Amino acid sequence: MGHKAAAALAEGFRGQVVVPGDPEYDAARAVWNGAIDRRPEVIARCTGTADVLRAVAVAREYGLLAAVRGGGHSIAGLGVCDGGMVIDLSPMRGVRVNTEHRIARAQPGTTWGGFDHETQAFGLATPGGLMSGTGIAGFTLGGGFGWLSRAYGLACDNLLEADVVTAEGRVLTASSASHPDLFWGLRGGGGNFGIVTSFTYRLHRLGPAVLCGAVFLPGERLAEVLAVVRDHMLDAPDELFASCVAGAAPAAPYLPAEYHGRPVVRVGVCWAGRPDRGREAVAPLRAALAPFQPVADTVQARSYAQWQQALDPGWGPGARNYWKAEYLSVLDDGAIRAIAANTARTTSPLSDVRLAFLGGAIARVGADDTAYTHRSAPYLLTVNSRWEGGEAEPHIGWTRRFWSEMRPYSSGGAYVNFLGQEGPGRVLEAYGRAKYERLTALKDRYDPDNFFRVNQNIPPSS
Repeated sequence: MGHKAAAALAEGFRGQVVVPGDPEYDAARAVWNGAIDRRPEVIARCTGTADVLRAVAVAREYGLLAAVRGGGHSIAGLGVCDGGMVIDLSPMRGVRVNTEHRIARAQPGTTWGGFDHETQAFGLATPGGLMSGTGIAGFTLGGGFGWLSRAYGLACDNLLEADVVTAEGRVLTASSASHPDLFWGLRGGGGNFGIVTSFTYRLHRLGPAVLCGAVFLPGERLAEVLAVVRDHMLDAPDELFASCVAGAAPAAPYLPAEYHGRPVVRVGVCWAGRPDRGREAVAPLRAALAPFQPVADTVQARSYAQWQQALDPGWGPGARNYWKAEYLSVLDDGAIRAIAANTARTTSPLSDVRLAFLGGAIARVGADDTAYTHRSAPYLLTVNSRWEGGEAEPHIGWTRRFWSEMRPYSSGGAYVNFLGQEGPGRVLEAYGRAKYERLTALKDRYDPDNFFRVNQNIPPSS
């Protein structure tokens, strides 16, 4: 069936069609998470909307399961499937910036590194991922928070328009004025309703330099550090975003050699505004951290694009990953002790624990204005197991036990972009019952056969 579908697909398809046995096959089916090893029958590497339409039509005609790949960065490996067709959007990487209207139109294979490269040439940006290799597509469709989100909201809050290929092969433009129900669902509902072939974003003035960087502290001070950052961020200006990461220190030139591989906690900050005002806002935090004897302090004015790439080393493709994430409503002393105790039991030097401090513009958007949920949650905890070989169970077990111990402090929800293959119950938690039912009605309208189901799936009602 796969070869017949591939032959049919090739007619009128401008991109590359890859099948098992082709020299490019293994590279084309690989995704960022090395724990994912799936073998599709056909990979349709699209060059534009016409190719996407053709791929959807052939997959439907031949009854093939279809996975949609943007940046391929999904922790659950949702950009590839066994036995079906991968509709690969990664060759579609065009970005066009309109400086007059402060908008950018980008294709779905674009990564945030590529997007920032284009927009920062004009001193503009929109909230993107915490790593430059993350794709814009899945990130935006799941909500998408990053260094600029307390100032300017989520990626989906800055989405103005989207061109969508539906399961029945129509091309719709969704915005607040056109197909507003679909536009609502695209902003947080994931890839359940179609394939977005073009994203139009609102841009904000940023740069040429921003105050950003990290203060590194000894890992044994984790509990004290978290308490200090928590207290500082309670009334911090919206322009300041902070994130704490606990793990083994990288072998980086800005860290003393004797700390390489030792546990450290990194307090990362980014100020979305003038660097001089950022120094004033960050100064009390740096002073409060000083008694814990910082190992290094890299906070300085640099380009936003450089800062977006700062977390890339050590987080490239190929390693095996298993994550669990939870929004927290409470970060009291008990929660902090649980984080510190579980972090000390990590099973791999590649793993880390991340705590993002949310709020600001994220929380000011109405709870029902988009499909993204849990806007009022002040914290997002992510437990990231990462390893290169050997048995997976010790690492997965550590992650699950850690997550389980943090559930009493949960706000009751999951971040859809950080969900692994955790089942329909966790998808329901990501949206809540009322919003999930609204998304189901939207699925009934735009994809009643559940053609788009290789995702954090919201099935139709029948």
